[in-house]
Amino acid sequence: MYSLSVLAKIKGWEFDYYVDHIASYLVENPHGNYKGALENGISIMIGEYPKEYHDNTLFISEGGSVKEAEYGIKRLSDEINRSYHDKKIDIFLPSGTGTTALYLQKHTDFKVYTTPCVGDSAYLQKQFETLESGLSQYPIILNGEKKYHFGKLYREFFEIWIKLKKTTGIEFDLLYDPKGWLTMMAHKSVFKNDILYIHQGGLLGNESMLKRYGRKFHEDYRE
Repeated sequence: MYSLSVLAKIKGWEFDYYVDHIASYLVENPHGNYKGALENGISIMIGEYPKEYHDNTLFISEGGSVKEAEYGIKRLSDEINRSYHDKKIDIFLPSGTGTTALYLQKHTDFKVYTTPCVGDSAYLQKQFETLESGLSQYPIILNGEKKYHFGKLYREFFEIWIKLKKTTGIEFDLLYDPKGWLTMMAHKSVFKNDILYIHQGGLLGNESMLKRYGRKFHEDYRE
């Protein structure tokens, strides 16, 4: 949402963002992605999105699950291929709709591994096949022993996020990356090469996630 709001502002486009609801706390206390998007002129629309559009309207489905996403992900794939042309690596990233993992697998020379964060493995495989039917190789889906509900707060997510920041000096996303790291580490034996982990970005959203974790566990994160 925030990234698209920046693009729309640069291009001078109107940007309507459709959601089924907004948490009252966020409405009353704007922060993070929501606040930034509002400052960029986004219109938040609550309810069902229109079924018909004008010719000059671009509709982007949730999670960027559209064929047009292939262009940008191919550029990322080309960069990876150039950087690791003389090495063997495995690529890992967590998935929502799986769009990034799918097009990385299509355009890189390496095996791509992922784990579903929004739905289950069947949902993710269906997303792959909907975007690219008949692809010779799809990303390899890995699952942990424990099932997690997307967007729900888990102490182990918070703890691995803190540990990663302290040990690597890198701040990861708090929504997707914790499950990604926990799953990847639980399947160490699967990987035969060095791992390239794809950071999920979205750090502005950590502001609201940290507030949620603070309210749930009654503790604040300190650097």
